[in-house]
Amino acid sequence: MGRVPNVTRADAVAALRNPLSFIAERWTPTPRTVQRAALSALVMSVVIVVTGGAVRLTGSGLGCPTWPKCTDDSLTATSAMGFHGAIEFGNRMLTYVLCAAVGWAIIAARSQKPFRRGLTRLGWAQFWIVMGNAVLGGIVVLVGLNPYTVAAHFLLSSALIAVAALMWQRTREGDAAPRPLVGKPVQQLVWFLVLASVLLIAVGTVVTGAGPHAGDSKEVDRIPIDWETVAKLHAVLAWIVVTLTFALWFILKAVDAPKGPLARTRELFLVLLAQGVIGYVQYFTHLPELLVGLHMLGSALIWIWVLRVLFSLRERPPAVADLPGPSAEVTVGTRA
Repeated sequence: MGRVPNVTRADAVAALRNPLSFIAERWTPTPRTVQRAALSALVMSVVIVVTGGAVRLTGSGLGCPTWPKCTDDSLTATSAMGFHGAIEFGNRMLTYVLCAAVGWAIIAARSQKPFRRGLTRLGWAQFWIVMGNAVLGGIVVLVGLNPYTVAAHFLLSSALIAVAALMWQRTREGDAAPRPLVGKPVQQLVWFLVLASVLLIAVGTVVTGAGPHAGDSKEVDRIPIDWETVAKLHAVLAWIVVTLTFALWFILKAVDAPKGPLARTRELFLVLLAQGVIGYVQYFTHLPELLVGLHMLGSALIWIWVLRVLFSLRERPPAVADLPGPSAEVTVGTRA
């Protein structure tokens, strides 16, 4: 057997020291690949919210009664733990799928040419949010599904969706200074819409924490308030969001705004209407699990589309490098 070349040995050392840099030197993804990687991270951030809701709605929140192991003696769920153990452990395993999606987004962003530091930082921000939420999820189990920790778990997931949506948007933009497509009053209205949406999501976690779906068949503490009263406040906030969205669409039509903001606002309005129907039906049918799960999916989609409306208010073309003009000698010689 011949001697291993020094180059191969050096490559192995370089790969161990800085694997991202090693990959970036040897692979240049297409812009479409980077966009798909960012979109996969966004999709998985929504999937993990929906499957987390399924854990709670099936009463499997304590299917694995400890963390990071499933039991004191087993890393995985056992047959004796039955359906609830499988559901809870399956949701934990999906965290690794989410990590893989975020990792792919980081690698694709890091390998893109030219290098975009801001895009890579958005990928790493997702990674640290996922790690933080994994630890928080463990705390949720260890404290017996305390409703305040469950609410914090969901809010951190919403923050992950926001960062993932921003990264996906940035993959389809350049790095030039943003140029607004609408005036200041419209921008301010959209920021009111974003604020109202944040309040809507936050109050929704209170409804969950006070409502009947505690997440486990055992006795679990609930937030000590009347959940129906908070649900009515949640409905009021939802109507505020709908009203702001309709007002925004009307104003954009009146000022003959570009197609992008109009389209995103129209899409948000349709998502809100669907979510409203699901919300009222689940309220009057005493919160069936399937409708509550669809409502959680709708909450994530509304948040994404509110952010898409915000992002659509400006454009960022690719940055153009300043090229040196012809020298004076060349110009004079040409004229001569």
